[in-house]
Amino acid sequence: MLDIAVLVSGGGTNLQAIIDRIADGSLSKVRIVGVIASRPGTVAEQRAVRADIPVKIVCRKDAPDLAAYDRAVIAALSDWNPELIVLAGFLNLLGPAVVATWRNRIINVHPSLIPSFCGPGYYGIRPHEAVLASGVRVTGATVHIVNEEYDQGPIILQKAVTVHADDTPQTLQLRVMQEAEQVILPKAIALFAAGRIQIEDRKAIILGGTEND
Repeated sequence: MLDIAVLVSGGGTNLQAIIDRIADGSLSKVRIVGVIASRPGTVAEQRAVRADIPVKIVCRKDAPDLAAYDRAVIAALSDWNPELIVLAGFLNLLGPAVVATWRNRIINVHPSLIPSFCGPGYYGIRPHEAVLASGVRVTGATVHIVNEEYDQGPIILQKAVTVHADDTPQTLQLRVMQEAEQVILPKAIALFAAGRIQIEDRKAIILGGTEND
């Protein structure tokens, strides 16, 4: 059994996708031991409560600096002792102490095909606005290992989504979530549960074939 903690900031649709995949048996070897929300009153928090998952609120603004915030996150997570940390729509940058404590055991889902439309400032609706402004015909989502820099860790999985001529940032965001993020995030967690992810330098290697094997 792989114990995971999920970090959230907003609506929690990706958290819900994980909860649903555990419920339907797709993630039969995974257990969510806790959820950390970056602020109180989020829909994501409500989803966790409905699923009877412990929730803690750790606000960045309550910490005087990043080091103090790191200590608060580590303290909250240590109570649950997770083997994998999943950032599912989590908008805060984790500091070096958290990354070092769970080195190569923190993953994030980002709503673009990294290295495009990623890095500081590209969160929420902004990547989708940038995609439409650029005129590219394909976007998607990426699950990657978290390191000390925004969206720079080894890539585990990616899935492409076609950009439609009549897309708005909102319609594109929804389709990327449904067709890509909520597909590849549970897959990546399943790969970790099966012990099939190996990190070599800046690459994530899927052992035993592809993610579909």
